Amino acid sequence: MNGQRKVRVLVVDDSVVMRRVLSEVVTSDPGLEVAGYAANGQIALNLLEQVTPDVITLDIEMPVMDGLATLRALRARRCYIPVIMFSTLTERGAEATIDSLALGASDYVAKPVELGSYNAARDRIREALLPKIKALSRVPADLAAPAPGSAPSRLRNKIAGRVDVVAIGCSTGGPNALAQLLPGLPAELAVPVLIVQHMPPAFTRFLAQRLTSLCPLPVMEAAGGEVLQPGKVWVAPGGFHLAVAAESGTQKLQLSQAPPENSCRPSVDVLFRSLPPLFSNRVLAVVLTGMGQDGLRGCELLADIGAQIVAQDEASSVVWGMPGFVAKAGLADAVLPLSEIAGHIVERVATFRPFAAPRPARPMWPQAAKAAP
Repeated sequence: MNGQRKVRVLVVDDSVVMRRVLSEVVTSDPGLEVAGYAANGQIALNLLEQVTPDVITLDIEMPVMDGLATLRALRARRCYIPVIMFSTLTERGAEATIDSLALGASDYVAKPVELGSYNAARDRIREALLPKIKALSRVPADLAAPAPGSAPSRLRNKIAGRVDVVAIGCSTGGPNALAQLLPGLPAELAVPVLIVQHMPPAFTRFLAQRLTSLCPLPVMEAAGGEVLQPGKVWVAPGGFHLAVAAESGTQKLQLSQAPPENSCRPSVDVLFRSLPPLFSNRVLAVVLTGMGQDGLRGCELLADIGAQIVAQDEASSVVWGMPGFVAKAGLADAVLPLSEIAGHIVERVATFRPFAAPRPARPMWPQAAKAAP
């Protein structure tokens, strides 16, 4: 944001109580203000030009025009104001949230349940919502993009080694990023792919189902105990850390509910640091769009042993937090736009595998493609 102007938030929710909660949450931060309220999507669309919001919070289930219909209408108008969806922690809410992300929503917040009091619910929403509003409405000053050539590039100074596993970490903007990246990987990919996307339980199952419908590779929510196999993709389930462990001479997926790291479970750092004991430096770590710095410590460990690291660039990231920290720390071998990362993965995996041929990327989710500015 320029100068001292406050970030303006349009609150769209049919619940009077929820509108009150969101008003209190937004106005509790001196850098934010409520631009207006709407009880359904149709009212919100009519208000847009009048209230000129910087961010919209949008309930999924509303009368007259629900959140998904509103989002479609916004993107059809070529209105790319960041939208944060509010959903319930149910299977129906999870599926609708994945649909909304495919339509171009920037992020989501799950409505708190069974907290017992108004104040507890408000505090939970404040904790989840305010960082997302700030991240989507401005680029933090300490994550400004490094000048060209300023970040060390270890690939220019060493011979890239063999890759036996690809590990991907992402958060805000990750579902759409994965939907663009994964279709560009060939069905005959010679290594397994492991993904940590910050999401709550139930949501990751629907994400895996959506991704597998788009990709030549099967995408599955990890259950724990699976033997790693080339040409398969596993997504960490919400609420569980994902790691790889040796068992009876084989490499297997391992789930745990150990405490969150970086306020996340699953955590990218947990996955990344589980890989060196089994793969040594034969790891390609990819850090995509997301808030915070989950994955940074894991990348430091991987960089120390000579593994390869790729970070998504700022211009193509919804939030340049996770990849930005990795890039600014000089840990990334390459900082690439999202459109080039699949090709880079294929090229790296093909090294020392002369029969593995690159394959051009396919389009992202049709809805997301229309929504992209």
